Amino acid sequence: MPFEMKMTDNQIVDGLRDLYGSEFTAADIRGFCASNDISYQTVTKRLKQYNVSKGKWNLEVTKETVKELEVSYSSPAAMPAIEQNLIPEKDDTFVKFGNFNDVKKIISSRLFYPSFITGLSGNGKTFSVEQACAQLGRELIRVNITVETDEDDLIGGFRLVNGDTVWHNGPVIEALERGAILLLDEIDLASNKILCLQSILEGKGVFLKKIGKRIEPASGFNIIATANTKGKGSDDGRFIGTNVLNEAFLERFPVTFEQEYPTPANEVKILQGVANDLNVVAPDFCKRLVDWADIIRKTFYDGGIEEVISTRRLVHVIRAYSIFTDKKKALEVCTNRFDDETKSSFMELYDKVDVDFQLDQEEEV
Repeated sequence: MPFEMKMTDNQIVDGLRDLYGSEFTAADIRGFCASNDISYQTVTKRLKQYNVSKGKWNLEVTKETVKELEVSYSSPAAMPAIEQNLIPEKDDTFVKFGNFNDVKKIISSRLFYPSFITGLSGNGKTFSVEQACAQLGRELIRVNITVETDEDDLIGGFRLVNGDTVWHNGPVIEALERGAILLLDEIDLASNKILCLQSILEGKGVFLKKIGKRIEPASGFNIIATANTKGKGSDDGRFIGTNVLNEAFLERFPVTFEQEYPTPANEVKILQGVANDLNVVAPDFCKRLVDWADIIRKTFYDGGIEEVISTRRLVHVIRAYSIFTDKKKALEVCTNRFDDETKSSFMELYDKVDVDFQLDQEEEV
């Protein structure tokens, strides 16, 4: 029988903590045992109280603590998500285009396959994911990411409810437990605090240290992220506030889809659908708007201008037209967001595209 160096419980705990921190796995313990001539069985037996799940140990949480916390915080949220219907509503104005079919196939597969969708603002990235879930009857939990988004916002934390401190699941945990699609919208605005999702992006679930509970992903859970950039920042300054995301974080997304604006034919269908929904009869106006936006986008891609008209902006124009019943007014209020020079050039261009449209003479100067 091989000689085994005697170590106290405290020496084992301190040694493991020095090497691996408060959380470690069976592989870590085996490495520790090999370095200290002590058997794996001996160490795991002495660490029994810290064994929080299969192959997982946490020196900050004992089994007794876990049991107490699970009893105290068995109600995960102030408003249980089970009472809510998280399946998006189908939108009759939706027109599928671009990567829609591919995204829908991924969601339909129910496999865990994180997907990253990038593209310019207002080209239907989020809307496409919502409508794919609506068509498939899948629950969707959408989180709008900002630079301030932290672990408590995503994973959850303690909240004061009716005078009691209770654990409240964050959207990530709700999606994990429900097997829902988690949509991380505008993820390129995130800081490094988003790295708390690393293990979840590997499909491994997460251990909630604050309540000593491990959450495993339910069948069908998946993550889809949208962004205006590819997570490398915005070199041209168009998307101020976007950040360079950690390379290891980005590597956990197997596929990246580049979303373009719809083709002119599809974009006309989109605008006509919105117009019909608003009881507006304006087929020629829809066509002219698409022609106008197409010219602007081509000029933008060629580097001739710094602004672009998005599909969302065209929808805004149709909605404004339904309110004001005036093309010029609708275009003006929806292009006011641009600087005066850009707005003026856009309005002049539309005047050339639509023969029935007339700018005031003083506005053309």
